[in-house]
Amino acid sequence: MHRLTTAGIDIGSSAIKVAVVDEEADGQITVRSAVSERIRRRAPAQVLGLIFERALAEARVGAAADLAYIASTGEGDVAQGLRTGHFYGMTSHARGGLILEPRARTVLDVGALYARAIQVDEHAKVLSYRMTSQCAAGTGQFVENIARYLGVRLDEVGDISNAAQRAEPVSGICAVLAETDVINMVSRGIATGEILRGIHESIAQQLAKLLRAARGKGPVLMTGGLAADAGLRAALTRRLGEDDKAPEILSHPRSLYAGAIGAAAWGAFRHRKLERAAPIDQEAGLA
Repeated sequence: MHRLTTAGIDIGSSAIKVAVVDEEADGQITVRSAVSERIRRRAPAQVLGLIFERALAEARVGAAADLAYIASTGEGDVAQGLRTGHFYGMTSHARGGLILEPRARTVLDVGALYARAIQVDEHAKVLSYRMTSQCAAGTGQFVENIARYLGVRLDEVGDISNAAQRAEPVSGICAVLAETDVINMVSRGIATGEILRGIHESIAQQLAKLLRAARGKGPVLMTGGLAADAGLRAALTRRLGEDDKAPEILSHPRSLYAGAIGAAAWGAFRHRKLERAAPIDQEAGLA
């Protein structure tokens, strides 16, 4: 057994994430680099080309050929000419989540267009999961749209929400209705912090239902674009605090990259499996 260096590519609906990791002989994973880039109005393949080279440079890997495996997850077709293999987003987030936070027993992935709760065991095996089936009112794109309308930077949203003393109620049924609520609030002079806290409370209500439906146990690690939103984490903690056995809500500085990190780790696993099978295949060919 020897050290393997692999890369994981997570193609999301609004951003692409790339992680380069080392897997030691004992299975320990070390993240060498993790980068992301918003797609915006560019071709996803163009964005991937830019950040993949950046990830290699930060990891001090000379070229793609120096990697043992390149794994994709998410919208994998974008990476078709680059990847070695593809892994499901759910299993990639489960594996990446436990690499980042081994205590986690549920991974709550809140992406740009949907959210999913994934219950896992200590080996990152998926035990159950649920995904949102409503419109975008509980997603990262929704929060970004509201922040843009309010003239607030996305990285300020959490702190402004947490500083508010109260939450202005917001419709949680539909993103269109919720955005209409926000427009009316602004016209009535409602404070920005109270609006944002109301948005977070509405999303937290949906995420709490999702966790219960997935029979999610704690601790819960948030991944995806909203994992860094301290206002949402606080709102979800308050919402789940109504339960008798409320799980701890966790985040990690690299929560955004859980899918890419997990894909890279699964790539290392598959590479080792293929290595072990190769001598058997060769002997069979000579027989």
